[in-house]
Amino acid sequence: MIGQFGINMLVPLFVCSFLGMFLDQKLGTDFLVVVLFFVGAVAGGRNVHRFARQIYTKGSDQSAYLHKSRRDGRVADERKDHKDEQDFV
Repeated sequence: MIGQFGINMLVPLFVCSFLGMFLDQKLGTDFLVVVLFFVGAVAGGRNVHRFARQIYTKGSDQSAYLHKSRRDGRVADERKDHKDEQDFV
């Protein structure tokens, strides 16, 4: 998972940087590599944020699923206890 974070950040960064260098050579400019480097950094940061949010959401969904049976069982036990109290009176 840690490797996935690195890949999500570095691939857009390198692709945009190399694209900037290629365009600078073809167009005879000197600034596109810097501009596209920052575009790649923003894209990589967005990828990492989406990946982390996906992991966090999946973990909380799984936790809610696992704890649901405990919560439902407790509610059923409370209903049973309440019914026993009514029968006692």
